[in-house]
Amino acid sequence: MKLDTILLKNDVTLSFEVFPPKVTANYESVKEAAYGVAKRKPSYMSVTYGAGGSTGGNTLKLAKGIQEEYGVTTIAHLTCVGATKEGIRQALTQMREAGIENVLALRGDRPKDFEGDPFTEYRYASELVEDIQAFGGMCIGGACYPEGHVESENTQEDILNLKKKVDAGCAYLTTQMFFDNNIFYHFLCRVREAGIGVPVIPGIMPITRPSQLQSAVRLSGCNVPMRFRSIVDCFGKNPEAMQQAGIIYATDQIIDLIANGIKHIHVYSMNKPEVVKGIQESLCKIIYTGGQKD
Repeated sequence: MKLDTILLKNDVTLSFEVFPPKVTANYESVKEAAYGVAKRKPSYMSVTYGAGGSTGGNTLKLAKGIQEEYGVTTIAHLTCVGATKEGIRQALTQMREAGIENVLALRGDRPKDFEGDPFTEYRYASELVEDIQAFGGMCIGGACYPEGHVESENTQEDILNLKKKVDAGCAYLTTQMFFDNNIFYHFLCRVREAGIGVPVIPGIMPITRPSQLQSAVRLSGCNVPMRFRSIVDCFGKNPEAMQQAGIIYATDQIIDLIANGIKHIHVYSMNKPEVVKGIQESLCKIIYTGGQKD
């Protein structure tokens, strides 16, 4: 099913992101974790794509398996940095043959050890969106950054670039992680003022280890409220307590979003079925996700 059809329904959706293995030898263990998330029957799932297409084959394999084994709609990520137009067409053809109808179009990070200019054929995600739209048959999503992309000069420039992606064919947008919902609400207002009317899906990351928070701040520059820093400082050395606290904090964000009229939430699961279960069970009286009850 195409994602725009799912998002048009009046239901609240709760979806999860998983990632494929960087090394094919680890495929079975990663598949087990991703399938563990799929067993929870989320509204849909997205499967990430490594820098420079490094996990492309496993992304497609995992997305196809989730759909066929569990009937859960999947989104396959696709990055264009370092890619050729012919390579993108081949990737899209493989997706179509695998029954994948949804793609998240991303520029992506520069691959390590890449020789030459990685932006020869694609410089911006909007160019990738244009080519996917021309290919046809795909529901296209894009990424957005409530606190601004780290490479943008300012938030105004970032939103102008975002509108280019939407005008090129994005049917929905999913945000980078954030830990303060007010940041998302202010961003949504700016997006609507810019004339962007597609669904904007907040991305929530449950932090279950201090190292995750350090990585999130380093990569995205996201703001971390003192309230959450205090939680990490207090429970960070106790893995079980930190996991529970991270699930509760993320669940609290989701409850606030739903209470403020946001119907679609995407969770970066980090391939942790136990985290998915914790969030679903915490929300069982608030939102029906179709997840297992036990």
